[in-house]
Amino acid sequence: MKKLTKHLIVAAVLLAGFAAALGSYLLLRPDDGSGSGGPDVRPVARAMPVRESSHRLTDPADSELTLVEFLDFECEACGAYFPVVEKLREEYGDRVTFVARYFPMPGHRNGELAARTAEAAARQGKFEEMYTKLFTTQKEWGESQEWKEDVFRGYAEGLGLDMKKFDADLADPETAGRVQEDQRDGLGLEVQGTPTFFLDGRKIPNPGSYEQFKALIDERLSD
Repeated sequence: MKKLTKHLIVAAVLLAGFAAALGSYLLLRPDDGSGSGGPDVRPVARAMPVRESSHRLTDPADSELTLVEFLDFECEACGAYFPVVEKLREEYGDRVTFVARYFPMPGHRNGELAARTAEAAARQGKFEEMYTKLFTTQKEWGESQEWKEDVFRGYAEGLGLDMKKFDADLADPETAGRVQEDQRDGLGLEVQGTPTFFLDGRKIPNPGSYEQFKALIDERLSD
């Protein structure tokens, strides 16, 4: 099982690498007015790996290290890393702050919608629950050319959210703006694909396995 997980991560990372350059171009290119190019997202002037408003999956009182992931809920590589990050959270939750930031890639039909879904859930205090739901169900909705808003609304109902508020927040331009804020920081930090990890403010190569990730964190914690 460990070997299978490692192979899945390596394969997903290689696939993400091929898509990264194209995705960055599409994300940065000006909107041609046709509506097909999506929002014109530009790097922020002073980019930061983590901000006060960033979503923290753990927030230990005496954090020794901060791990930030720029992610796309529809990204297969992010899905492959999800159980790895969850295992790391379980092991280091009392010592490491884990932060999730949005970076939906334009090649994914529902990536930006999934990010807005998570942000709408966050407005009702359910970010972590929706974050988990979107990743654990990724194979059911990811890589589809169909619009999955009804599927995501079902997830929101299942989490017991106020659906009138959820629908309003999902459509609120401020929700889309919040997603774009993370994207602007990512672009300013030269994020080109997902997932991209920052360990205490420094971008790191994606580890090929849980063991490699753990060794990297242990090394930083021992400094």
